[in-house]
Amino acid sequence: MKRTLIAALCLATGALLLLSPSVRHAGSFPLSGDQTVLPAGTELNEETLDRPRELFRSEAIGGAKSYLVNLGDLAFNSSSILGDTARRAGISCGTCHINGAGNPKLYIPGLSTRPGNFDTSGPLFNPKAHNRARDPVRVPSLRGARFLAPYGNDGRIASLREFVRNVVVDEFAGPEPSPAILDALIAYIEDVDFLPNPRLGASGRLTARASEAARRGELLFVRPFPHDPQLSCAACHIPSGAFVDHWQHSVGSGGIFKTPTLLNANFNAPYFHDGRYDTYDQVVGHFDRIFELGLSPQDRADMVAYLQAVGDGLMPYERDAMTAQLKEISEFASVLDVAIPAHDKEVIALAAHTISGELRELVDQFPGVKDTTVEGGVVERLAARKALKELVLIMRRIGVAAATDQFEEAAREYQNYRGPAFAEVPLRLSAAAPWSLFNPVVHQAHFGELRRLLQSANKLPR
Repeated sequence: MKRTLIAALCLATGALLLLSPSVRHAGSFPLSGDQTVLPAGTELNEETLDRPRELFRSEAIGGAKSYLVNLGDLAFNSSSILGDTARRAGISCGTCHINGAGNPKLYIPGLSTRPGNFDTSGPLFNPKAHNRARDPVRVPSLRGARFLAPYGNDGRIASLREFVRNVVVDEFAGPEPSPAILDALIAYIEDVDFLPNPRLGASGRLTARASEAARRGELLFVRPFPHDPQLSCAACHIPSGAFVDHWQHSVGSGGIFKTPTLLNANFNAPYFHDGRYDTYDQVVGHFDRIFELGLSPQDRADMVAYLQAVGDGLMPYERDAMTAQLKEISEFASVLDVAIPAHDKEVIALAAHTISGELRELVDQFPGVKDTTVEGGVVERLAARKALKELVLIMRRIGVAAATDQFEEAAREYQNYRGPAFAEVPLRLSAAAPWSLFNPVVHQAHFGELRRLLQSANKLPR
């Protein structure tokens, strides 16, 4: 699921507050208690209201995503395709790659050395893949992945298909994905596009919108290195080729790693294969030292200005709004238009499980009557919660019917789902929106209290 479902056990002022496993955004807090399989102190960056904007090439070209892309999006945001630990934790591909971008705040003790990196060969998710070394890699953005082969920070895998399979099976101990699900995951990832950048032209050259400092930096970017005229920044980060050369290199960081793209990199920090650097200035300083570039302070500032111009993108973030979540759930459900008539039990089961989880998470955006941080709108909140829970029950019945080969019953239930999902439920949610966690004031009060309770729980004796 895109928004992982993490339980937190909080003790405060002698009272026990148990947040169920369907509490969305709780993963943004350092975890404590016995209700999660993740290490205490894990942060998954789930509290924020602003999330990376996700652009799809198919929507830009044809106005809508295909069945295969929607199915891949569904699978990408489902914990059910991964192994037992990930499923119990509510971890999906979308946990690390929010809306197909990165996750700079992801931190799992024992697997991360800093926020934004993660040891894919650690013991937590697949003990059989543990290499007995702590070697976390930066969580990358998947924007424009179709242009960025080879894959993996070290570029060890030429095929995106094999790379995705490796993540699912070897890194997260998931079952062997069917060819159809693997096809869909690839279709989704390849459809996630770069954000447009008006400061870059089609050939990767700066446009008139770039600053003078960035233009000076562009000249430095293509200038040969003093001690090796065969090298330059642009020799590896080829502007006309999505700022990559599809090769691996040693840049003095402890190994051989593939050339990362600079497109939309303003939103991809931390930098380098292990996420050791937070800023462009640190990155430029590293290359200046390792390759003895002899950059003056002005040169370094101009290089940073250039990188900022190249790495920019329009509207990089969007508010995690109710309408956006309903649209996503609707697109996930659309795979049933094909899967039910085709009697595709695998896809129906995946959809029923994942959509039920998404709906349960949406329920928790409308606090119940016991939440003292919200005042007013009790009738509206309860009506919204009830309407969503009814959709969860219908979706479950679809899954049960298909599992027992009752496809006509599954089709009837799907029609029962579509009516309220497109009409009644959006109206109920809109009526309750002022008292929901989509309201920034309510959101702040709710999570402020949750953080206080978690901090109090951590101070109590065990």
